[in-house]
Amino acid sequence: MLIFSTLGHEGSNHHFVLQQYLAAHGIAQACRIVLFDDFHSGARALIAGEADYLLQCAVHPAAAEITGTYRTAMVVVDAFISPSQPMALVRSMGSGEGAGKVGVQTATQSYADLSAWPIIVHEPTVLAVQSGLTEGRYSAGIVFTSFAMAHAERFEVVEPIGTVCDAWIVYGRQAVDDGRAVVWDDSPVARQFRARIKRSAEPGGN
Repeated sequence: MLIFSTLGHEGSNHHFVLQQYLAAHGIAQACRIVLFDDFHSGARALIAGEADYLLQCAVHPAAAEITGTYRTAMVVVDAFISPSQPMALVRSMGSGEGAGKVGVQTATQSYADLSAWPIIVHEPTVLAVQSGLTEGRYSAGIVFTSFAMAHAERFEVVEPIGTVCDAWIVYGRQAVDDGRAVVWDDSPVARQFRARIKRSAEPGGN
């Protein structure tokens, strides 16, 4: 059984996307997912052979650090794009000590207009933002839409964000590039390339 690791807890966006990735490959039933609190722990587990692969969002604040720090012991073996879980900016319908503060996972900060809140609180995960809202540590936050729906009596949606399609990185221990670019030459965008080139070669094409 293959062991894939990523940032957790269950229900995190990394966990959600990893499930989509394994399902797309048709190997979900042959794999086990292990969740870590931070990517350094995940990288060390991969290097030690306690996991076979590690998934990280390419826009995660730790992505450059993880890729560089462990470059001699683990390598990028795959990359893909995937939409996130639907998200929204929500605010509490009550007031409390968290008034004036908005919680965000750093990579989501630009997803919505946060100018109404003078203090931005950065959390490591969206799940941590949801916990902060539940505990009243701030009055608004960017969270999964499912959280807003499940707590509609406490929070209202200020701005729907929807899904965001990000790039994702898969790390392993054995390089696959052989010193050259590894490209899916029949990908959807590759077909776009060819279609646009064909149109531009036709009379009157542009």
